[in-house]
Amino acid sequence: MGYVQDVLEGRQVTCRWVRLACERHMRDLQDGEERGLRFDEIAAGFAISFFQFLKHSKGEWVGRTVELEPWQQFILAMLFGWKRADGTRRFRTSYTEVARKNGKSTTGAGVGLYLFMADGEGGAEVYTAATKRDQARITHAEATRMVKASPSLRKRARVYKDNINIPDTACKFEPLGADADTMDGLNVHGAIIDEVHAHKTRDVWDKLETATSARRQPLLFAITTAGFNRQSLCFQLHEYTQKILEGILQDDSFFGIIYTLDDGDDWEDESNWIKANPNLGVSKKLDDMREKATKAKAMPAALNAFLRLELNIWTQSETKWISVEHWAACGQAVDAAGLRGRTCYGGLDLSSNTDITAHVLVFPPQGKDDDVAVLCRFWIPEESMTERSKRDRVPYDAWVRQGYITATPGNVIDYDFVLAQIDEDAQAYDIDEEAFDRWGSTKIVQEIERKGLTCVQFGQGFASMSAPMKELEKLILSHKLAHGNNPVLTWMANNLVTDEDAAGNIKPSKEHSIEKIDGMVALVMALARAMVHEDDQGSVYDTRGVRTI
Repeated sequence: MGYVQDVLEGRQVTCRWVRLACERHMRDLQDGEERGLRFDEIAAGFAISFFQFLKHSKGEWVGRTVELEPWQQFILAMLFGWKRADGTRRFRTSYTEVARKNGKSTTGAGVGLYLFMADGEGGAEVYTAATKRDQARITHAEATRMVKASPSLRKRARVYKDNINIPDTACKFEPLGADADTMDGLNVHGAIIDEVHAHKTRDVWDKLETATSARRQPLLFAITTAGFNRQSLCFQLHEYTQKILEGILQDDSFFGIIYTLDDGDDWEDESNWIKANPNLGVSKKLDDMREKATKAKAMPAALNAFLRLELNIWTQSETKWISVEHWAACGQAVDAAGLRGRTCYGGLDLSSNTDITAHVLVFPPQGKDDDVAVLCRFWIPEESMTERSKRDRVPYDAWVRQGYITATPGNVIDYDFVLAQIDEDAQAYDIDEEAFDRWGSTKIVQEIERKGLTCVQFGQGFASMSAPMKELEKLILSHKLAHGNNPVLTWMANNLVTDEDAAGNIKPSKEHSIEKIDGMVALVMALARAMVHEDDQGSVYDTRGVRTI
């Protein structure tokens, strides 16, 4: 194959794992016969030519015939060209790891349709599978649109809601999720498993694999972007692929290929990006990558997402979030007196009564050139303050003397001091709402509400935190946040580490953060309420939408 030669002779820029996959093919051509293997070029070509019946259903290529890129043709040729001595397919499991926007759904949908209607399997049951059926519907919906757009396929297959079927052969193609009523009784000929990194357990995979035992030549086709959970099924498949490609293990039934950067590659060097993005310049746009790379250079959390999603590099689930340089550039002075009478939104993080309590006010800008202003209040128990300053090597005592923290008498925080400050702020500023975490806050929230303030319970999970944190990132990057160089908030910002889920949502991680982050949590909550309530009168939140808390 031309692609294999281009890779091995260096004309095609690829990473080590792609070269090893090509070398594996060449070795098997030489000695595979000893293991009962042979490569059928006609069968490989037939599978590739099947895609000529498929049409794109979205984006700039809508209505145009799918044209497979050389790397995609290579994968299909490996899966459908390699045969066993009895003529059945060699590979029963396929694992492809590649960065986002490289045609994964199109490839997966096409493979599913081929297994469903062109693989010569009577009564074939083919599924797109995911942890949730709605997720499985994404690839399946692409396959459905392909059938509807192709006169040739429409003659053979019927589409009814989530089911594609061929009455004459009893073949069917459906989406399947672990949340379905049951996954028992399946007789799987093929399964397309997209975004394997999102699977928290092996349940779906194991049930599908078990359900293939009655088929002559079943195929589990997994295609995914890198993840961060190194105890996951996805990372197990990732490591298994590497061991096979390195020759540490031999498994003639398993095909695997990984598109990523090599160890030591400079992620900022654009010439390396094609290693993880074989569709760069086709479905993956260079300008879009450049924009994301610019943000990644400035924000540690954005870098983590860029490495994983755009360059297919396994990362950790938590990352340090704030760039020190950009945070420092937001240190504009905040005139507390000048903000009197202005509408603002509060965030209250009580933490524990022996720790730091934080109350942060966020003032939306009044004009396009204004910054989002931030006022912070912090409290700490007086008795433990000196000991903690020495133990933690954090200058709590100095911050108290400078007026940045209020020390309340005793060994626990006296919430009467907190209530008094909130009441004082409510007299000076127009506090529209107070956001609070329900943990340990019932009594003080009741007292705040008695003072006439509206309190809103605010969740601490990805659903609530991700949107305002990403908005805060934008403000920091554009230097449109004014925090007045408050040293306590700056310390907490430098401590902040985020957790990230499979979808790229983020939230503060109190478990993994270096030290206290209460003020940053309060800031995010307050900003979230400001985002919800800002109208479109020249606000920085214009066109950014309303976030659900």
